[in-house]
Amino acid sequence: MVKFSIIFWFVLISFCHVSAHICLERSGFFTANSTYDINRRVLLSSLPSNVTANDGFYTTSIGEDPNRAYGLGMCVPGTNAKSCSDCIISSNGRLLQNCTNQTEAIDWRIDRTVCLVRYSNRSFYGSLGMEILRSDNYTRDFQANLTDLEMTWEALMIGVIDQASSLYYAAGLRKLESSISRIYSFVQCSKDISLQNCTKCLQQNVIEYRSCCRGREGGIISRPSCFIRWEIYPFLGLFDNIPPRQEDGKSISTGAIVAIVVVPILLLALGFALWKRRKAYKAKTTKTADDITTSGSLQFEFKAIEAATSNFHNINKLGHGGFGEFYKGTFPNGTEVAVKRLSKTSGLGEQEFKNEVFLVAKLQHRNLVRLLGYSVKGDEKILVYEFLPNKSLDHFLFDPIKKGQLDWTRRYNIIEGITRGILYLHQDSRLTIIHRDLKAGNILLDASMNPKIADFGVARNFRVDQTEATTGRVVGTFGYMPPEYVTNGHFSTKSDVYSFGVLILEIIGGKKNSSFNETDGSISNLVTYVWRLWNNESLLELVDAAMGENYDRNEVIRCIHIGLLCVQENPVDRPTMSTVFQMLTNTSITLHVPQPPGFVFRVRSNPNPLAERLQPGLSTSTSFACSITCPR
Repeated sequence: MVKFSIIFWFVLISFCHVSAHICLERSGFFTANSTYDINRRVLLSSLPSNVTANDGFYTTSIGEDPNRAYGLGMCVPGTNAKSCSDCIISSNGRLLQNCTNQTEAIDWRIDRTVCLVRYSNRSFYGSLGMEILRSDNYTRDFQANLTDLEMTWEALMIGVIDQASSLYYAAGLRKLESSISRIYSFVQCSKDISLQNCTKCLQQNVIEYRSCCRGREGGIISRPSCFIRWEIYPFLGLFDNIPPRQEDGKSISTGAIVAIVVVPILLLALGFALWKRRKAYKAKTTKTADDITTSGSLQFEFKAIEAATSNFHNINKLGHGGFGEFYKGTFPNGTEVAVKRLSKTSGLGEQEFKNEVFLVAKLQHRNLVRLLGYSVKGDEKILVYEFLPNKSLDHFLFDPIKKGQLDWTRRYNIIEGITRGILYLHQDSRLTIIHRDLKAGNILLDASMNPKIADFGVARNFRVDQTEATTGRVVGTFGYMPPEYVTNGHFSTKSDVYSFGVLILEIIGGKKNSSFNETDGSISNLVTYVWRLWNNESLLELVDAAMGENYDRNEVIRCIHIGLLCVQENPVDRPTMSTVFQMLTNTSITLHVPQPPGFVFRVRSNPNPLAERLQPGLSTSTSFACSITCPR
């Protein structure tokens, strides 16, 4: 394992010593040399060696109630043993010197290295500590475009907090648009709390930043369970190994630093093995297979896929998506997978297959389905994914019985998870990805009902400086596509935003966008229906009866409001996914009044000219008129 040394960047400004300790009086006091004091000192003396021996995190207790002392010590994973031990010893000394009779104390040390020491006369493990220990910032404002600084800071925090939500810590940097300056950030949570509470704690620090530290060149906000630090210069040696391509807001961890060194070696070895295998392989291997092998995906034997799916038996069929069908497969070792068998008759099949392999193999996020490998044999093109036992969102959402399993908490978590996944595709991955077919059927659910975006067969990637494009082939699912895409083939990240807005309304209402029928001489869809509810100030009529009354009214109304903002007719009016994420996680942000949605439906007897532009397999049964000018 590659260790990294943590170097202090001494800068002659007003924020040189970065640490936060507090002696808490809420739990009472002790007298010097009492039984509790002795237990406290023994506990603190045991932390340096035990923290380093347990991969940077250790909890323990000394003594018996009521004089028992509970303690915790932590360093950043990967910190060398001496640096970690020295940091813990320094924190111990500061607490012993300053907290002379308080039974509870905390010290985050964030200068030469990062460590946490905490003790108490009560068990605090797993409890989320949210009181602010320290909220410091440079007194000097940033000498550049403050709007750019704010947007860059927020985007950076979204990335590092998302990474920390699975690792408890992350470092990242992001370049400002208006200057050559960069913002560097490091965040960390105490590993005794849940990952969900880690995210919550860090998000509260972001909210604190908005009230205390906007426009400042650097600072730190710490609570018992987490802290964030940001600077306009590198610090702690955490950013030395970030390659230039990761500067656009990407977060890194010790694992990434290890990967920078180890991966090239592994790729060389893998390349040599693949070369030997291909040389010995029969000449029937197709050019498509050769091309895709270079993506680094794992190639499966087609016979193994056939055996795992019982020769694609209907009993193993999970459903169908764009350009293919899904099957459950089980290998002899018990590993379960989801197999996508691309349609042989689709003219786009081969290109979409390449699309999905090359794109998905490069994407790694907890809210995206993980690609395990592929297989090619003649006309057969197979993708192998991780198996998610709860199938897709529509399997629950539109089933009159199963939708009862989706209470408001689960539905809200699904909305937030989808938001994170799309935000990663649009902004935080190495490529800018437009999915183009976001719908309930392409949102899979894991065993804990966490959402994962799937089916990238029609996705498009953009250049770094590209924000939109136009196509002559409109593909996707009717009802989720925005008007500018259906009528003119024009798509951008705002196209996915529109689809996401439809998804939000479906998740809250438990109804398909296309499930509304002709009534009283008019044809409606879910989006139009919700717009009417907005005008009638009766948004809660949308709420799925399957949820009962057990939901937060304000939270539901806010989500519906966000959904309507996403489906506005003009793409410019729709929020970006980073703004959507902020609106979901920060209720202090005021939402704009939405403009009308993109489609207004009514009966029309003459043929629908737009249907001719839709690709085979798309629903074209609904006759509609656009609120914008339709092509004739």
